[in-house]
Amino acid sequence: MSRRRSAAPYAERLRQLAQAMSAARLPSPMLRPAMQLAPAGALLAAALWAPNAQAETEPAAAASAQESEKVVITGKRKHRVSKGATNLKLEIKDTPQTISTIDQETLRDFGATGSNDALRFGTGIVVDEWETNRTSFQARGFDVMLTQVDGLGMTNDWGLVESQKDTYLFERIELVRGANGLLTGVGNASGTINYVRKRPGNSDGGEVIASAGSHHLKRLALDYNKVLTPDGEWAGRLVVAHEDKDSYIRALHNQRSTIYGVVDGQIGDNGVLTVGFTYQDAKQRSPMWGSLTLPRADGTLAEFDVSASTSQDWTRWNNRSLDAFVEYTHALSSNWEGKLTYNRNKGENASKLFYAYTLTGALENDNTGLYGWPYRSEGDTRADVIDANLNGRFGAFGRQHEVVVGLSHSRQKNKAVGYDATGYIGLPLPAFPYAGNVYPEPAWGATSVAADGKQQITRLYAAARLALTERLKGIAGVNAISLKRNGTSIYGGGVALDNEKTDKVSPYLGTTYDITPDVLAYASYSDIFQAQDQRDVHGAFLAPMKGINAETGVKAEWLDRKLLTTFAVFSAKQKGLATEAGFDPVSQQSYYEPKDVKSRGFEIEASGRLDADTKVSVGYTQLKLTGPDGKDIYEWVPRRTLKLLVETRLAALPAMRLGAATRWQSDADKIGGARQDAYLLANVFGAYDLTKDATVRLNVDNLFDKKYLRTVQFGAIYGSPRTASVSLEYKL
Repeated sequence: MSRRRSAAPYAERLRQLAQAMSAARLPSPMLRPAMQLAPAGALLAAALWAPNAQAETEPAAAASAQESEKVVITGKRKHRVSKGATNLKLEIKDTPQTISTIDQETLRDFGATGSNDALRFGTGIVVDEWETNRTSFQARGFDVMLTQVDGLGMTNDWGLVESQKDTYLFERIELVRGANGLLTGVGNASGTINYVRKRPGNSDGGEVIASAGSHHLKRLALDYNKVLTPDGEWAGRLVVAHEDKDSYIRALHNQRSTIYGVVDGQIGDNGVLTVGFTYQDAKQRSPMWGSLTLPRADGTLAEFDVSASTSQDWTRWNNRSLDAFVEYTHALSSNWEGKLTYNRNKGENASKLFYAYTLTGALENDNTGLYGWPYRSEGDTRADVIDANLNGRFGAFGRQHEVVVGLSHSRQKNKAVGYDATGYIGLPLPAFPYAGNVYPEPAWGATSVAADGKQQITRLYAAARLALTERLKGIAGVNAISLKRNGTSIYGGGVALDNEKTDKVSPYLGTTYDITPDVLAYASYSDIFQAQDQRDVHGAFLAPMKGINAETGVKAEWLDRKLLTTFAVFSAKQKGLATEAGFDPVSQQSYYEPKDVKSRGFEIEASGRLDADTKVSVGYTQLKLTGPDGKDIYEWVPRRTLKLLVETRLAALPAMRLGAATRWQSDADKIGGARQDAYLLANVFGAYDLTKDATVRLNVDNLFDKKYLRTVQFGAIYGSPRTASVSLEYKL
């Protein structure tokens, strides 16, 4: 018989202990002077006093806790809670900001193995794929500058994400919209994407998934969990995925291999240690650097086959990354917990690329006028993040309150060298579309430093959720940062930063009111700062941008808390945001000017289950973007987006599950560039349980074979036509 302990008795024991301690908490003589202070001072004094007060007023409870068995890791595994937008352990409904989640079940059912495809299911998120290996994400009209893993991370270079993450590694993806100064030191008013890793579970088992499909898709994935000790205190999980496929784009080939391993277990009576790593090797053949030029000299727009590519057969873009992390959590009492996390990321890239450009921004009427620019580089990045925080609950004025305070430090270094290609730059190209062998690979020459920079951020953050009445809660927080940058810009460019320093303080204010047990009204305000790497016409870097977000809304739970609906009205402003002001045809670089840009709009979302067999997610976003003159700006951002996702199991055929996901967006265009009318895409799947352990699934993406442009911001690239794949899933 297994000696593995069940989580339920220990979770119940801890709950009962917490209730007894709360009931026994009485004002002590040490606290009375503090309670005569102003409310803020009293709460702070109570927070500092709480751990000692517990030892004085609850010796019996403490002795009982010591005599009981250890704090059980199995309970923590079962009841993990996200820290959302505030770093406090709040449910999504209780957070005064809009948060969407995309869970692993949805990702698997719809075959969204790459992060770009996955994020298209998110409410209010626009995936702007303007190259084959670099993507920008938009929320509330602005580029998302911050991508995190388990709540930690650095900002994205220029708002760009290079390569894609394999979604099989993650339990879910969280999309927090609006400025998130309590989550990170720097960012903007768009939002934050947080990938939540899979963690060990409490039982042995796993699955293997094999897939094949259009464009010679081949994929194999394994996820296995193992309890490592008889008492269940230590467990490990291994996730492996390999994908190899061609593309609808001429000659493009992608190969991605990923491995993730994690172990967690108990240290002493009150500690939990987690150690893990992720390695990904992504290789791309014949990638596009830049995109298609569609405008012609006569003012018309060219139209090509969806397979059109500017690339050449000799090009490559390879990325390797290694992430390692250590996390230690220590229960100081039933109400207080300390946490220390260290994360290291090391990345390497090697590229041989080809850029096709025009001197005028338009093709000649016979589709000539393109010139070639070959480029080769090798580089590496290293980022270290360490975060320590204390969070817990304390009693004051007869109510329970929550608080978190933390200190973090992050460092990032980036270095790249470029190869000389003198004599091969600027050669004319034949009429487009041309073949993949019309521009020979250069005889690469000497190397020179293309980028050599570093940045570091130190930040202190704190937040408290105060129970002002039974129904009214207030959240107050602050984030203080010190940002230093040095070198030739962390993202290249050759202009020395010379120890640039930015010190900023950002507040967070929020309130929630329980109209009924199931309906909550909320309001929040937050701001955040972001250093910018864009330059003005004279080559100088622009000053840091300030993002401000104000939001109010109503959240409601339905069907016994199975379905959550959110209605939010928001106003997001970016002060001093780098905005393209012109293009230098000699250096082939844009120059920028700072502008105050405002986004106003509303979002509606419903997500959850209608019953045990039917899951639904629907989200609609509408916004207006205006510049400092009050007129429309950033015309390439769609003003309205709608997504609808439904999955259900057939009552007449319980072994069959069906699902459909549609996404619609309004028209978008670029002045002097391309235009895309409003369009709708639909993905569907059907899954059939062959046995209790084996399931076969059919996926069809772009069901109606719609031809569309997946971006118009920087040139254009056509989206994927209809594709299909078949997967076999087997539980181990």
